[in-house]
Amino acid sequence: MIQNVYVSSHPLLEHKLSILRDERTGTREFREVLKEVTMLLGYEATRDLPTEDIEVKTPVATCTCKKLSGRKLVLVPILRAGIGMVDGFLQLLPSAKVGHIGLSRNEETLEPIEYYAKVPNELDKRNVIVVDPMLATGGSAVAALTKLKERGAKNLRLVCLVAAPAGVEAVQKAHPEVPIYLAALDEKLNEKGYIVPGLGDAGDRIFGTL
Repeated sequence: MIQNVYVSSHPLLEHKLSILRDERTGTREFREVLKEVTMLLGYEATRDLPTEDIEVKTPVATCTCKKLSGRKLVLVPILRAGIGMVDGFLQLLPSAKVGHIGLSRNEETLEPIEYYAKVPNELDKRNVIVVDPMLATGGSAVAALTKLKERGAKNLRLVCLVAAPAGVEAVQKAHPEVPIYLAALDEKLNEKGYIVPGLGDAGDRIFGTL
């Protein structure tokens, strides 16, 4: 395991990721499975959230239980593909606020271009989870994390389905303190900047714009 990078080995997640990778998987099934995979990744990415003890009266007796405590949560998908991961996270964290950052990729330079950004106030008082299915060159993730830090965010984590080593390296170089949670760390990028073997263009597969 690369330092501060967590690649899940959960068998259910690995099984569902194989469905997302398959070029025969249609748009409807892709969306449904993406939601399921996101929920599984969400468990991994939130396993260290702080809790506090509370007293709960069951039908049988009173016991000490745990509830989440500390900072409130903000979910920030990187548009457009990141939207596909929002529902899965909100199933786990229904009270989380949601911001949006829009970054498109220049297909010649592979550099991110920001076209939209709107996030909740007081990010310095919140845990911020940035989501994007693909971590390819890392340009969009680095730019999104930088933008959020400029807005005051201090406690950040990045959750992606599939990453290339180059993308992980780029994020770690620019934001070494940000943990990265993945379903898979793939082999490389091809000459077009796509992850190999990857799963194609996640945005196109989510929205049926192939």
